[in-house]
Amino acid sequence: MRPIVKIATPVAAAALLLAACGGTTGGSSDTAPSGAASGGGDCPEGIAIGFFGALTGPDANLGVNINNGVKLAVDEHNAESGACQVAVQEYDSQGLPDQATGLATQAVGDEKVVGIVGPAFSGESKVADPIFDEAGLVGITPSATNPALSENGWKTFFRVLGNDATQGPAAATYITDTLGKQKVYVVDDATEYGKGLADLVRQDLGAAKVKDNTVQKGQTDFSAVVSDIRSSGADAVFFGGYYAEAGLLLKQMRDAGLTQEQVAFVSDDGAKDQGLIEAAGGPAAEGAILTCPCLPPEEAEGTFAADYEEAYGTAPATYSAEGYDAATILLEGISEGNVTREDLLSYVKSYDAPGVTKQLKFDEKGEPSEISVWAYKVQNGAIVADQEIGS
Repeated sequence: MRPIVKIATPVAAAALLLAACGGTTGGSSDTAPSGAASGGGDCPEGIAIGFFGALTGPDANLGVNINNGVKLAVDEHNAESGACQVAVQEYDSQGLPDQATGLATQAVGDEKVVGIVGPAFSGESKVADPIFDEAGLVGITPSATNPALSENGWKTFFRVLGNDATQGPAAATYITDTLGKQKVYVVDDATEYGKGLADLVRQDLGAAKVKDNTVQKGQTDFSAVVSDIRSSGADAVFFGGYYAEAGLLLKQMRDAGLTQEQVAFVSDDGAKDQGLIEAAGGPAAEGAILTCPCLPPEEAEGTFAADYEEAYGTAPATYSAEGYDAATILLEGISEGNVTREDLLSYVKSYDAPGVTKQLKFDEKGEPSEISVWAYKVQNGAIVADQEIGS
């Protein structure tokens, strides 16, 4: 297996240029996994893994974070001496479930694609994963957190992070016990992910929940919601959804005079992105709390964070490390000669090795053996780790 601690090396400029153009990617590194295949019969020409998620559209930042982690893992793998050269096939869903059917069908129809990192979002996962399951195409999601996804009996479904059955209760407890808030207004964006998580927070808040509301993806005017928050007497708002809507709601709350001290704003991993700060207008986002079942990137093992920043000129962000881990599992399987969908699926089922975020091992439903939930906060225009709040 690939060791956790490796020597940091530059990613070749030519490889990054190819990656930036989309489609396939390659790169460089000096360290090979102990089971690396030497090519030939164990390395079909054009073998690929896919990334499935938003690369364009309002939620693209989250998908790009993951895809960069995937490409970094592939670049390093491909540069290892004697490595089976693996391409990345990108399936840009824009985070939309109605795009997922066609893209999933396209993926299973490409026989060179032996595994998928993703789908990235819960809504598209609900649509795409049954198609992957029927085709025996293994998928490892680094970010889809709806608990119901692992309850469908799909044999090809795996995820490298905890689900919202952990995040929801952890967020509720953080709001009431750590922040000391007892009147919480809960809003969701009506998506599979946002509503699912918000419902879990509602359940665990119990009597501390004072009112509910639902908005829509793409909504920009939250004046009625802000007015209702004020009249409810809430001392905190939890928003279940993504950063574009979360940022605008936060901006309009602050513009209406509802400060973080008066009405704390708490959201989730879908909102944990610099795009929230930009949508809120910078200062309005200060103090906002974001929960996530993801490890702070700076806590990742080995040289991952430094390698990522060297490759992309920016620090890893939400789910970059989880994307790297998911891709590494597939790549190590290929390195050990598991170059068919059937063999790679069997390999993933029995996988048990350290990643950069945690020990990576799955139960019979595809859930990870180790989980953690963190609270982050916006401080001086950046999202920084606050504390671990669940495990």
